[in-house]
Amino acid sequence: MSRDLLLEIGVEEMPSAFMGRALEDLKDIAAQKFDEQRITCRAIDTLGTPRRLVLHVQGLDEKQADALIETRGPKKKSAFDQDGTPTKAVLGFARAQGIEVAALEFRETGGVEYVYAVKKETGGLTEELLPGLLLDIISGLNFPKSMRWGYHHTRFARPIRWLLALYGDKRIDILVENVHSSDYTMGHRFLTPEPIQVATIDGYFAALRDNYVIVDQAQRKEMIWHQVQEAAARAGGRAMENEDLLNEVTFLLEYPTAFYGEFSPSYLEVPPEVLTTSMIEHQRYFPVFDKNNNLLPGFIGVRNGTDYCLDIVKAGNERVLKARLEDALFFWNEDTGQALAELRPGLKDILFHERLGSVLEKVERLRSLVIYIGGEIGMSTPARLDRAAYLCKVDLLSNMVHEFPELQGIMGRYYALQGGEDSEVAEAIREHYLPRFAGDRLPASETGVALSLAEKIYNLVAFFAIGIKPSGSQDPYALRRQAMGIVNIIIDLELKIDLRKLIVHTYTALTSLQPDRSEADTMTDLMDFILQRMRGVMLDRGFSYDVIDAVLSQDGGDLQQIIARAEAVQEFKRSPDWEDFLVVFNRSHNLSKKWKSKNVPEDILIDNSEKALYQHYLKLKPEVARLVDQQSYTEALKILAGLRADLDQFFEAVMVMAEDEELKAARLGILKAVAGLCISVADFSKVLP
Repeated sequence: MSRDLLLEIGVEEMPSAFMGRALEDLKDIAAQKFDEQRITCRAIDTLGTPRRLVLHVQGLDEKQADALIETRGPKKKSAFDQDGTPTKAVLGFARAQGIEVAALEFRETGGVEYVYAVKKETGGLTEELLPGLLLDIISGLNFPKSMRWGYHHTRFARPIRWLLALYGDKRIDILVENVHSSDYTMGHRFLTPEPIQVATIDGYFAALRDNYVIVDQAQRKEMIWHQVQEAAARAGGRAMENEDLLNEVTFLLEYPTAFYGEFSPSYLEVPPEVLTTSMIEHQRYFPVFDKNNNLLPGFIGVRNGTDYCLDIVKAGNERVLKARLEDALFFWNEDTGQALAELRPGLKDILFHERLGSVLEKVERLRSLVIYIGGEIGMSTPARLDRAAYLCKVDLLSNMVHEFPELQGIMGRYYALQGGEDSEVAEAIREHYLPRFAGDRLPASETGVALSLAEKIYNLVAFFAIGIKPSGSQDPYALRRQAMGIVNIIIDLELKIDLRKLIVHTYTALTSLQPDRSEADTMTDLMDFILQRMRGVMLDRGFSYDVIDAVLSQDGGDLQQIIARAEAVQEFKRSPDWEDFLVVFNRSHNLSKKWKSKNVPEDILIDNSEKALYQHYLKLKPEVARLVDQQSYTEALKILAGLRADLDQFFEAVMVMAEDEELKAARLGILKAVAGLCISVADFSKVLP
């Protein structure tokens, strides 16, 4: 038999940012605790609103499963003396296990016999175990920030105000500080402030719905988006699709009612990014666009409640937004009153890092670095690159970016265009921050691509050179994101650039700062760091683990070349020549992997088979090198597979490990040379057959 379980933890309003993780943790902790106690169930669901976390377990067995508990004791030879009399060791073990010595069993483990106590434990009733289990589940929840309340010691995201625990139709008694569980829940804080008695679990969900609480976050989210779309359509537009905003609004309320508000069209002279940022970040409104993707002078808010006096709510929200937009318009007018370049000297007063100097000093280094990168990748012109780097950080001094830091780069583009700068220079100011997150768009202009790479490689080299790099979950300077940005830009835009040369060039510009790490150490650590990001990108693109390991083991900084090698190896594994190539590599590599020298004195060779193999190798060596240099890796592998016949004849005719040391060295040298030619494409010792 089984019954459903319901646990509701009623709290003061929790931050929306806590809710998603809290519900996941609640589900995981509950599953773990039930598994530990050998109690099975059909399904576990977690639901929540700002005022409650709900655990709903369907089909929870009424009884623990029985268990056979096996405990290993001392070795058999230590448990009994020569006469078979139990020693103190085994007597103490049996007494501790609560069984007779005669009931002990003997089992062999690792070739040694041990004494075992085997006991059958009968499962207890779930109803009796639940109070302790539920308390463990509640105490197991952790939050980014937690608090205590009153004089109590329990820590939780917000103070716990009520507890509801039902197993079938029975109430489970638990106590958290001064809060006793009951059969009461609470509806909407303002619409139904009185406690609601709950007799059954099904009745719980119906009661909340009747009292203006949509407890299922998925259902609440769907309602919100449907209402938002309808409100936008009635206004002749469409609402902005913003998953993060939708999730946040979902966890800000319990009963949604969307409404359309308006603001003066005069504010539309401000860039749309400013208006949408003000709506989203400050007010949690959905911006509305027309069919041509132009911003309309309106917004959609979502009220926590019904449509009662909705016109008053709408008017109040319009007044609040008007004040925000008035500030934005003022900042826009102030910032556009002077050219962007006129603000630049103020960058000397903004500290980039105490070891790395001011933002102005950083910009001066970026100017030479971006010109170097532009030359390496063959993009843009020195004049454009220099101008874009010269202006790229100036918008940090603007009033708008001071108010909305997330608009850095975006506002720089607008101010540059307003001041008559070249359009590509203006675009590069915006694009040099891209990509800002996983899945974000990449820079599109040539100047933007070069400046984005310069920004990211500078930050990485600078921080690694002074010993600052991510540790665990700590990454205050977003270095992982910037390394991922470099990988995505180079791979997706198919750029040919050697990261090792770029790191050396960047490090050289930092020597006046007296870095803590040497150039070699910085290079090693940073390349490993970037290639770890590269590994993740390659996995996402469908490359297998073994192929990735094989190509990343090559000592190179050209990411495009790494991708090309991986594509060739992965494709070649499916070709009919793969088996022959694998024999060539494995037989030569396995014998010679501990041998260091590729030196082969030809006058030492005595058998025709070894002479033929070596001559074949010498003939292939320049051709393979040429193909590898041209990135024609598949052709190189096909040629190498052709060594199989000579290699098979070699192994049939001679003994590699000959008694003559010079002859043995020559033969191992041949195998080492053949294996090295294969490894010039990838380390095939890491590739699975």
